[in-house]
This record gives sequence, structure tokens and C-alpha cells, in this order.
Amino acid sequence: MSYMEHKMIAVTAPSGAGKTTIVKNLMQVFPNMAFSVSATTRPKRPHEVDGKDYFFLSNRAFKEKVANGDFVEWEEVYPGIFYGTLKSEILRVQSMGKVVIFDIDVKGAVNLKREFRERCLTIFIKPPSIDTLRERLENRHTEDAKTIQKRIDKAAFELSYENKFDVTLINDELESALLNSKKIVKTFFNLKLPL
Repeated sequence: MSYMEHKMIAVTAPSGAGKTTIVKNLMQVFPNMAFSVSATTRPKRPHEVDGKDYFFLSNRAFKEKVANGDFVEWEEVYPGIFYGTLKSEILRVQSMGKVVIFDIDVKGAVNLKREFRERCLTIFIKPPSIDTLRERLENRHTEDAKTIQKRIDKAAFELSYENKFDVTLINDELESALLNSKKIVKTFFNLKLPL
């Protein structure tokens, strides 16, 4: 069975909307899921681990992999900063008998949906407002004001993609968003298990 035949889940959102928190929670609730580690050319943050959080590649190495057809999808998310999903990573997760879950940017999720169609559930996590999003990004203390503004500008653009996804989940109150994300996944996999 090729990786094209398996069901998978792509969770996307503007930066700061809570997608990583929701993905981590889904993986705890559904232990048969495993995270697909994306490749990127952005600099590694101090707390991040190569191969666990991302595969950190030089622009040259990334472009070589593009030329070799190693990516299922890839995008230049910010000028000079690339992100992508390696075919080998999907196969690695599936070879463990796990369902692949992606924590991915908006364009990447659209590309995965185009590639995998009904086998890929796409969930768009929406912040209650742009102001809330700004506050969340500022409270992270991981980026300067200029970078935060760049993310806010990008979020406005990403919100225009909402109608391209299977489900929209508003992350206004985290506990409610976590509960709703579990229900969405259970429905996709036709699970009758209690929450």
C-alpha cells in the first residue's frame, strides 16, 4: 500500500492561532497518530531540535530536494524561507503503522488537500480576532516586533483561505477547541470511542 492510500490529517492556522497545541493534544488522545516533521530553511530557534521540530536545511539543500522530487509539497512561505513535506517523512510515519498528522502552513495544507483529496482531512484553526492573535504572538517572546507584524500581515491573508478547508475550528477558548478537534477527528475516522 502506498502512502497515497492512507488517511491523514492536516491542521493549519495563522501563526499563534493554536494549531501546535491542538496537534499535540490530538496525538495524546489518539496514540495511533504521529507527527510529520516538515523541512524548512528558517533558522533554528534555541529550544528546537533538528529532526524533531523540523528538518533544518540550507536553501541549497532544500532546492536540491525540490529538484529531486523529494517533496510532496513545498512553498516559499516568507521571502527566502521555504517549508515543505518530504515524501520520506510520510513513509516513515506510515511504516510505523501510524496516521500522519501535519502541523502545516495554509498553502501547504491546500497543496496536501490537492494531492490527497478525500484521504486528507484539512482543519483550519481560526483565532477569535487579529488582536487576540497579536497578543498571543507577543506573549510567546520568541520574535521581535517587526517579525510579529509580518506574521500579523500574513495572518490576514491566510484567513482569506478559510473556505478552502474541510472544517474551520475557532480557537476562542482552548478547552472547547480541544474537545471540538477530537470530535472532528473521530467523525473523519468513523470512531465510536468515548471522548
